[in-house]
Amino acid sequence: MAPWALVSPASRGIGFALTRHILQTSRVPVVATVRKDRDVVKEQLLDGLGADEGRLHVLECDVLDESSIEAASSRCEDLFPVKEGNGLHLGLVIPGILFPEKSPRQIDADNALLTFRTNTLGPLLMLKHFEHFLPTKQINNTSASEVEGLPSAAIMALMSARVGSITDNKLGGWYSYRASKAAINQVVKTFDNYLRTKAGDEAFSVGLHPGTVKTGLSKEFWGSVKKEKLFEREWVAERLIDVLREKAKKVEESRGRCWDWDAKEVSP
Repeated sequence: MAPWALVSPASRGIGFALTRHILQTSRVPVVATVRKDRDVVKEQLLDGLGADEGRLHVLECDVLDESSIEAASSRCEDLFPVKEGNGLHLGLVIPGILFPEKSPRQIDADNALLTFRTNTLGPLLMLKHFEHFLPTKQINNTSASEVEGLPSAAIMALMSARVGSITDNKLGGWYSYRASKAAINQVVKTFDNYLRTKAGDEAFSVGLHPGTVKTGLSKEFWGSVKKEKLFEREWVAERLIDVLREKAKKVEESRGRCWDWDAKEVSP
């Protein structure tokens, strides 16, 4: 099975850094999705890397539009036909939006709906249209050399957050964001149960918590975060891939759970 990787979205923030990191540290083709400015983003992703331009495929995909997701999936089938032995080895589905409601009075119905559509429903629809690219018990001929630099088993990783943990919720606030990430943890577990049956140890699903990263999502809160806990996106990208590589060595212990940048579990 010829492996490839998916990062969605990849135009900025952690997704941008993850795409560049995979291009630098592996040899697999990478599909990076954007909502617009495809050519501009491709140039930015490749800038200074010295990577083979032919390995990077930048596709338009908007998680708020299922037809867009379906079209991106169809294009991936053209690029990497499953019937020819190709397979998705690493999927990183990481859209995110945050409206920081501090009290119930600040909850806006439209903003809350957009939060769930972006953070939860979007990734769910990505699973719908991309899960068939993952290996199965019957079809997986990937060799260790082909995925050097990546996890040894296929992984579909969704972006969660520590604030999605019900157990860890000591402060309250951020109602819609917390709820959308708690829902992602349920999606991860449910999808992993599906993969357990379909793929066994060949593929599994996890949630990821990157910590507080210097991106547009968290910019409003940088001042309240200790310097040593505010991470650069490049460093976080490297750490998350390292965590996934570590967890792939122990699939049964790792699958269906949420892991932070330090490889520690975030409780449900």
